[in-house]
Amino acid sequence: MRFNTLLLSLGAITAHPLSANVETITVYGHRSGLIGESISASSGVIGQGEIDSRAMLRSAEMLELIPGMAVTQHSGSGKANQYFIRGFNLDHGTDFATYIDGMPINMRSHGHGQGYTDLNFIIPETIATITYQKGSYHAEQGDFSSAGSAYFHLADNPTHQQLTLSIGEDNYTRAVAMASVAAGQGKVIGAAQWQGYDGPWQDINEDISKKNALLRYVGRAWDGDMSITAMAYDNRWNAADQIPRRAVRQGIITELGSLDKTLGGHSSRYSVSANWQGQRVSASAYLIDYKLDLFSNFTYFLNDPINGDQFQQYDERVISGAALGYTFSQQTSWPIEHRVGITLRNDNVGEVGLYNTRARQRLSTVREDSIDERSYSAYWHSQITISSKLEANLGLRYDYLEANVQSDNPSNSGDASDDLFSVKANINYLFTPQWAGYFNFAQGFHSNDARGATINLDPITLEATERVDLLVRSEGGEVGVRYFDEQQFNFSTALWWLELDSELLFVGDAGNTEASDASRRYGLELSAYYWLNERFSVDMEASFTRSRLRNGTKDDRVEGAVPVVASAGVNWHINELWLSSLRFRHIGKRILSADGERRSQPLSVVNGLLSYRQTHWKVDVELLNMFNSQDHDIDYYYSSRLPGEADEGIADIHFHPIEPRTLRLSVSWLF
Repeated sequence: MRFNTLLLSLGAITAHPLSANVETITVYGHRSGLIGESISASSGVIGQGEIDSRAMLRSAEMLELIPGMAVTQHSGSGKANQYFIRGFNLDHGTDFATYIDGMPINMRSHGHGQGYTDLNFIIPETIATITYQKGSYHAEQGDFSSAGSAYFHLADNPTHQQLTLSIGEDNYTRAVAMASVAAGQGKVIGAAQWQGYDGPWQDINEDISKKNALLRYVGRAWDGDMSITAMAYDNRWNAADQIPRRAVRQGIITELGSLDKTLGGHSSRYSVSANWQGQRVSASAYLIDYKLDLFSNFTYFLNDPINGDQFQQYDERVISGAALGYTFSQQTSWPIEHRVGITLRNDNVGEVGLYNTRARQRLSTVREDSIDERSYSAYWHSQITISSKLEANLGLRYDYLEANVQSDNPSNSGDASDDLFSVKANINYLFTPQWAGYFNFAQGFHSNDARGATINLDPITLEATERVDLLVRSEGGEVGVRYFDEQQFNFSTALWWLELDSELLFVGDAGNTEASDASRRYGLELSAYYWLNERFSVDMEASFTRSRLRNGTKDDRVEGAVPVVASAGVNWHINELWLSSLRFRHIGKRILSADGERRSQPLSVVNGLLSYRQTHWKVDVELLNMFNSQDHDIDYYYSSRLPGEADEGIADIHFHPIEPRTLRLSVSWLF
């Protein structure tokens, strides 16, 4: 049995007509060994076939196809998700970089947190592949990529035109349409999505109204491949935020209840991007218009016993950027392929503000700023083929970031700039056609909020405060092996370490991320995929991490760090018509306090999918949280105050429960 290399690399869905009405769907997925293509044991490719066969509560859970990645939520469905990988509680992004169609997704100096990564604007059906790398071992990886990165590639040749209608419990409704038509030397692809959802919450209706659209042209131009893409997203929602454990134990609310019933938000993202790929030259450019209006309340009546502690975080910006790359070869005794490039990015933040509110009405301004933040980057990556078995990669990268902050308090206005030079090196050795070994080392970085680099006075107390560096160095490496047998088995493992000069931590009672002490992590990752036959496969993934702050004290635990993430799955093609999938996800006890005394409970959940497919239509049934687990999506430990409690409040665990068992049905017409 042999498999087409391209299909393996893309993890594609392959259809073989059996009759006029029936087709067989084969999802190869991680059958792609990537030996000879990857520069590390922990990188990979995810195809539309894998995305399509995974039961998902939220679209951002596409990232859970990355081994060791976990995706949860601590607020309303319109807010960016919570991400965990390599011992990081990434909050909404921080040290994991994401891109789509040449555009960065992470937001710098964002109103809710540095590196904010909202994937709600993506229609899963429009994604062809997701390529991922853990660590920052390639020279093209820049800001926020210390723990890794993921690139979403839009489909140029959709497998089907389709119309999908979905319904589920708690008034879940979703409609997706996607089609393509020939246009000159190329084609035009269009897609639209609408989603509504009320959620399972006792005291609020999420009243989700999510609208997405995509219009994309792909074709040939100037002896190369060109694409021009417009994307639109708009979403409004009400939110059930995290709640204090004592409020549930005292019977004030249930686990599905809310203390502040006026939370929620509105977000929008509109973009246009263009990409051109020639034989040696590539070029891209983009323009993004983005807005977030978010209302939260994590401490209730701790700061304001009269009006409560609800606050509004507002962010409105225009992001623009461009990239240019050039590939060339050098013929010596060791063939070398070079890749050089430059990237430019500008975040013109018209307003980023924090306001005290009550029932979504502003009471006072805590801080209001405008920011102009620009980055310039250049990289050189060389791939050196030393022999048929040995390959080396060397990367050099330079990054320069400058920012101008105009604050409502002139003392906090000013200019800041910083630059970094990074080195990346990799060695790959092919022991046999099935076994490959990897050694990787890299320097990377994340940027800090520009407001922290120009601040002089705390906006609340007006006391003097310290500034942070605009760019923060990371340094890490890994040793790994990969085994690939195209018949039955695929296995990889990596032993890695990572040091950060300053950790970005989520502050539960402030609703934002803040720079903290330097940190060190190391861990072990394992991934195994076994195909018993053409119809039955199992997979297992596990990540074990030790995370510590380098502060020289006993209180050196990294708050939010996750020591264990594991998942397992079973896929069974019952026959030519029926496909089933069962998946288990586990997140271990998360560290909630620097002394390690407080830890969350572990999270375990099982999701299932049953699919019936013919040539022109299919039916999918998803059973999410199959065993109705009552674990928590997220836990934090901080002080809050309920009416009648002491002025200083009570330190308590605050949590957001995972959603109860829910059933969803989708019917798709394929043409």
